[in-house]
Amino acid sequence: MNWNIILDKLPSVEAPKKDVNFNTRLKWTGIILVLFYILSNIPLFGSQSAAEMLKQVSMLMGASFGSVLTLGIGPIVTSSIILQLLVGSKIIEFDLSTQAGKAKFGQIQKLMAFAFCAIEAFAFSYFGAIVPLPGMASTIFFQLFLGGIIIVLFDEVITKWGIGSGISLFIAANVSTQIFTEAFSFARSDAGYLVGKVPALIETVVGGAFSYATIIPLLFPLITTAFVFLIVIYAQTLKIEIPLAFGSIRGFGRKWPLKFIYTSVLPVILVAVLLINLNVIGQILSSKGITILGEYAGGSIVSGPLMYLSPPRDFLLSILQFNVLGIDILRVLCYTLFMVIGSAVFATFWVMTSGMDAGSVAKQIQNTGMQIPGFRKDIRVIERVLARYIMPLALMGGAFVGFLAAFADFTGSLASGTGILLVVMIIYQLYEQIATQYMKDMNPTLRKYFDF
Repeated sequence: MNWNIILDKLPSVEAPKKDVNFNTRLKWTGIILVLFYILSNIPLFGSQSAAEMLKQVSMLMGASFGSVLTLGIGPIVTSSIILQLLVGSKIIEFDLSTQAGKAKFGQIQKLMAFAFCAIEAFAFSYFGAIVPLPGMASTIFFQLFLGGIIIVLFDEVITKWGIGSGISLFIAANVSTQIFTEAFSFARSDAGYLVGKVPALIETVVGGAFSYATIIPLLFPLITTAFVFLIVIYAQTLKIEIPLAFGSIRGFGRKWPLKFIYTSVLPVILVAVLLINLNVIGQILSSKGITILGEYAGGSIVSGPLMYLSPPRDFLLSILQFNVLGIDILRVLCYTLFMVIGSAVFATFWVMTSGMDAGSVAKQIQNTGMQIPGFRKDIRVIERVLARYIMPLALMGGAFVGFLAAFADFTGSLASGTGILLVVMIIYQLYEQIATQYMKDMNPTLRKYFDF
């Protein structure tokens, strides 16, 4: 079989033939975001119900569970995980230093994403994650598969014509909506309580029910959410700067920044999606009476190996209320280790496969005509200097974001800790990208908010 013919026939978004200005990129980003919200609110035709546990984790998948976009970014990220593992272990080799190699890598990843759209749509339709009405399983499958393909193409539009990446944008949109709802919603639960923590806090104080037991559960999530926001923003500012100078022009130079969180949010996204996929498989198997990964009841895991990879989200609140269980401490340790080690491993793979390794960065520096002062103008010298910092930064930064995500998951914050970590880092990086790449195209009034 000639795979090149299949790869060339894949539906794709045409890349711009010239530089796209900021206003055009902002327009396309806005259009895709509006379409994403619209499709997220279109329920699946012919469905009876959806697994409650999967609704809770769908935010990190850029998905709206039970809607046309139930699959979210799951197929894209899953294909990325598998392809990175294959490339990192040298089972498949790509020359990512060439444009042709990068293009082929992207085409194969897209083909794998389409394949996972079909696989996940089939699993959700026929194994209990989505419960169809009688005779409607095929219709559910088609809707899920089509929604997955749309997300893949939306991501491609954002990458080529918009700002940032679709994966990051969809996660940020979902988590931001959840945080706003949990903080300020005036809707009431089935038990009659206000959903939003701020309105509930005001109602509690005005109603005179002011006590430690009533205030802490409402105030603590707000405080921990703000704390995680501040920690992530501070961590984003940490960096090592490599001094550079032009060999032919004395007195002129610049600094090449290497951020502490070198690989950004992607390692945490990959680990989170891996956990989500494991839980999806565990839920499906449990519904068929196979509890090798865990046993689920009422949409929540109650026993088995995966229970120790699910965080007790109110752990810190339980400490404040003097109600800590021994099994919760064990779950905290296991989950934290998994997040830290997993994020560090994926950060290493990402550096090796995304052109962020010392050799690739050395080529970028050499192409600018600059060199490191005090060293010979030789790409091998630049690579050796960069190698002292890049891989250690990738490992430490990946481990740090894994730990921070795990810590935030124990605080009972307004969204999952991983979700808060991701949305803050995504928005901060989007701000930096706009400030560094699109300043010249901005309206002068808007420009002052991005000038730093």
